[in-house]
Amino acid sequence: MTTCGAVILAVYLLAALFTPVLSGLDIIPEPSTGLENPIFAPPSLAHWCGTDRLGRDVCVRTLAGSGVALQVVLLAVSLAVVIGVPLGMISGYLGGALDRTLILLMDTLYTIPVLLLSVVMAFLLGRGVPNAAAALCVVYIPQYFRVVRNQTAQVKAELFIEAARAIGASPMWVLRKYLFRNVITSVPVLLTLNAADAVLVLGGLGFLGLGLPESVPEWGADLNMALAAVPTGIWWTALFPGLSMFGLVLGLSFLGEGLETLISGVERSK
Repeated sequence: MTTCGAVILAVYLLAALFTPVLSGLDIIPEPSTGLENPIFAPPSLAHWCGTDRLGRDVCVRTLAGSGVALQVVLLAVSLAVVIGVPLGMISGYLGGALDRTLILLMDTLYTIPVLLLSVVMAFLLGRGVPNAAAALCVVYIPQYFRVVRNQTAQVKAELFIEAARAIGASPMWVLRKYLFRNVITSVPVLLTLNAADAVLVLGGLGFLGLGLPESVPEWGADLNMALAAVPTGIWWTALFPGLSMFGLVLGLSFLGEGLETLISGVERSK
């Protein structure tokens, strides 16, 4: 599963990197209604995936959407890791009132459904790549906090932590030198699985019109535009963005499940 997920993810990365070169167009192709790019043209040699209601090439927009999705999702989960992991370590190690306050805050955020919380954050922050990433980031911070905090609370009771304290090691030294490498092992698995979930949440925001600006290629927004056309037999405007979203989620899920199996095997061998 790890290999399969890595291969699928590599395909999307290549699509994101080489879309402008392969298409001969900008990353955000301009709509056209001329004879060269007719409205709702079916798939053909000229347009492999057809065109949409504005005459834009569906293949180009779908490939470009992979770059946008990867950019937003990876930025969001990376920010969540950078914020959630240190908070979880500090909370689990120090305990006390700080620990109780952070647990209450994170549990409150965790109880709110993911899509609902992301919709509220997107509405407050507005549309755009940084804002969409920030909206998704807030959704996943509690997950990293909870996992890392619980592991930190367990590891800090070990004898080597007590020995470090006995020789006068500062809390920051203990966190950086001893705790970090013992609690970080589960983060890569959670990161890939959260990235897969974030692709769907980003698509949901785009479908609701709360994600990225209309000019930016985004699968959820393209599915929204295709909604009225599908019943009339114009299936290609929804099929290819939907398949692309499904493929990226599948690849990230495979990668996450495979990493979990590998890490579990390594820990058992120790």
